[in-house]
Amino acid sequence: MKRRLETSELIFKIISYLFLTMFSIMCLYPFLFAISAAISGKDAVEYSRVVLLPKDIQFEAFRSMFSNNMFWNSYSNTLFITLYGTIWALGYSILGAYALSKKRLLFRKTFNFFLVFTMWFSAGIVPQYLNYLSTKKVFNSIGIMDEKWLVIIAMGMAAMNIILLRNAFENVPSEIEEAAIVDGATEFQVLSKVYIPMSKSTIATVALFFGISRWNGYFWARQMISNSNEHPLMVFIRLKLEEFTDAEVMAGWNEAYASDSVIYALIVCSIVPILIIYPFIQKYFAKGVNVGGVKE
Repeated sequence: MKRRLETSELIFKIISYLFLTMFSIMCLYPFLFAISAAISGKDAVEYSRVVLLPKDIQFEAFRSMFSNNMFWNSYSNTLFITLYGTIWALGYSILGAYALSKKRLLFRKTFNFFLVFTMWFSAGIVPQYLNYLSTKKVFNSIGIMDEKWLVIIAMGMAAMNIILLRNAFENVPSEIEEAAIVDGATEFQVLSKVYIPMSKSTIATVALFFGISRWNGYFWARQMISNSNEHPLMVFIRLKLEEFTDAEVMAGWNEAYASDSVIYALIVCSIVPILIIYPFIQKYFAKGVNVGGVKE
């Protein structure tokens, strides 16, 4: 038999549900508006008549975007950077976190201090930019001319994600590791057969963090990638926005759809892959953050 809620509990639940409903609507509305603006008619968009539902539905903005080879090129660049950037960053983060989780590591406290220190103090954008330029020269000297690899390799550090993984590894019972070593397991086998399977929630969460940061990466990709054929999607969207705010370009605009509709169509296309992937990782998200964020 269910217990009858007291008046104070009932009021609290009603307020909580109302707040969560309003918060959900606030989060969902920008995405719905972007879809509506992308498929609404030219006059409806330019005169701000689109509020929630689309008006004078047309799909010309999507057609023009899908017929643009630079859009598909930037999309493939983003997929490339996201895939290899996540694999690279996650790989060395796991190795670093595993080493830092071991009490037998010499100067362990010093290394952990320097790791946390980078979260408190940053050298700034200018030294970081000069460092990336130097890294670019090193890449060019060894024959790596594709600037996407600079974004992947040189910009993969994330101290917070390493700390989450380190804390998750520290929560793995030492008895299991000792049993694996007694059975003849090597250090790499202990990591791959014991620590990684027992920390898959945190690893999935960190992979999501890395993937989203690579997918949404704009600033350093804009600064470091000079070849327009290697620009990721976010840089392409920004360049399109700058193009559509140019008075000379817009003076000759005579398309049947609004220029803003193209921008909103690009935004929708940039969000869809994350919306597809996130539900599969969501079940690991809360558990992964809790396990990696709390040190016992």
